[in-house]
Order: sequence, then C-alpha cells, then structure tokens
Amino acid sequence: MTSSSDYTPPKIWTWTKPSGGAFANINRPISGATHDKDLPIGKHPLQLYSLGTPNGVKITIMLEELLALGHSGAEYDAWLIKISEGDQFGSGFVAVNPNSKIPALIDRSGAAPIRVFESGSILLYLAEKFDAFLPKDLPTRTETLNWLFWQMGSAPYLGGGFGHFYAYAPSKIEYAIDRFAMEVKRQLDVLDRRLADSDYLAGQEYTIADIAVFPWYGGLAKGWQYGAAEFLSVQDYKHVQRWADAILARPAVKRGRMVNRMAGAPSEQLRERHDAADFDTRTQDKIEEVKQ
Repeated sequence: MTSSSDYTPPKIWTWTKPSGGAFANINRPISGATHDKDLPIGKHPLQLYSLGTPNGVKITIMLEELLALGHSGAEYDAWLIKISEGDQFGSGFVAVNPNSKIPALIDRSGAAPIRVFESGSILLYLAEKFDAFLPKDLPTRTETLNWLFWQMGSAPYLGGGFGHFYAYAPSKIEYAIDRFAMEVKRQLDVLDRRLADSDYLAGQEYTIADIAVFPWYGGLAKGWQYGAAEFLSVQDYKHVQRWADAILARPAVKRGRMVNRMAGAPSEQLRERHDAADFDTRTQDKIEEVKQ
C-alpha cells in the first residue's frame, strides 16, 4: 500500500487553509449563519427546506407515501436549499436547523410552529403525527427503530467516509478508500443477511426503516451513488437488490425521488414542489420548454 504523504499532525489543529475537494467552499470549523436570509413560506401545513440528496429524499418519499394513504395534512411545500451555494448558512435556515444540514421541516399546522431537524427525527415525527409506517406492537416497533438508528449511525461511513474519499476528495488516498470500502461492504452484507429472512427491514411490513435506508443503500445498490457500483460489486447483494427493486416500484417513492432534485434527466427533476399537480406541470423539462 502506498502512502500519500508524510504528514504529522500538529499538537493543536488550526484552520489555516481550505480543505480542498468538491465542498471546500462551504466547509468551515464553526457553526452559525453567514448571512441574513429569511426562509420562504408556502400555503401548506408542512414546510420542507431540502435538496434531493439521500437524506432529503427520505423525507419527500415519506411525505408522498403519507399523501398516497390519504393524509391530507401531509401536504407540503418543498423549497430548494442549494448547499453548494451555502443556502444552509442563511439565518432563516440556521434558526430551523442550527446544524446547517438538510433536510429541515417546519410544521405550521398547530398553534405555534414546530421545527424538526435531522432526517431520522423528521421521519419519526411524521410517523407518529400521522400514525403511519411505524408499527404499534412493541417488538416490531422496536425492530423498526433498530434499523432506523442503524441507518443514522452507518450512513456517515458510506457518505462522509467512502463517498468523500472515493468521489470528492482532491486526491485518491488508498488507505482511506480501502478502509471505508471495507466498511460499506460489511454494511451491505448486514443488510443482505437481514433481507434474506425478511421482506422489509422490520419484518413483512414497509416502515420508516425502509424509507430511511433505501435512499442510501438502495441507491448504492442501483448504481446511483458515487459511480461506485462496479467498484463495490453491488450486484452480489441479491437480497438488497430485490428489496431495492420492490421499494423503487412504489409510485410514492418515484415521486419522492423527483422532489428537490437537481441532477439526472430534466423530466425527473421537480426542483420545488408546492402542489401535487407540479409533478405534471413543473418538472425541469417543462420549465426549460417554456424558457425556449
């Protein structure tokens, strides 16, 4: 194995130079707002401020699934937060999520607005609010939460670990890529073994655990993440593939994957969603047609 440098960490780390890589312009070692900017507010009870990353897609899938069940109170406005441009450091966004990460949600259906941040917390909040996708019996509820929190703890190794060093870092570091590739393949094996015995992660029922895990690991299995499908031999995880295909076939999942999306085919990008009809009238291909 080759070494990329002879770097020796200093006794005390200080921020003296940009970190490099794809997100160098927004990385910094402090929190808080960098500029004043109010968040827009639409007409629906739920206001979502997000982007079509795996964490953002969790919430738009959940909202579309709730609407598909007939929960009219789950109507929502999805506002686009362009993280590469630093929208998440605007004062309005920081007031909703002091951690400056998407997604962030405000529930305006009650007497006072409720802020909800961190994708796992948003999924749990919506599941409890609408009594959906979270089983009531204690064993299955606990199994659902086991896998929900598994995702919250595991995905940073996939995203900030493997994804960063494989796809975004300014240089390829063999040790880092090997370290995180090993961990991601171990995680895929954990999922594959579970799904060999169960249709869904918590059992025979589709739950918020599947909604949380699918955008990360289903996306990896279907080749959407980091251009790493061949590198990680994702086709070998047959049970993950079966599960991902079953979830991807759900109409609400297809809609949820379109919302706040800024990449891929223009017909699959609904950059902001303010009404169910937007899926038919405001996808990026239709907007571009109007501009021509």
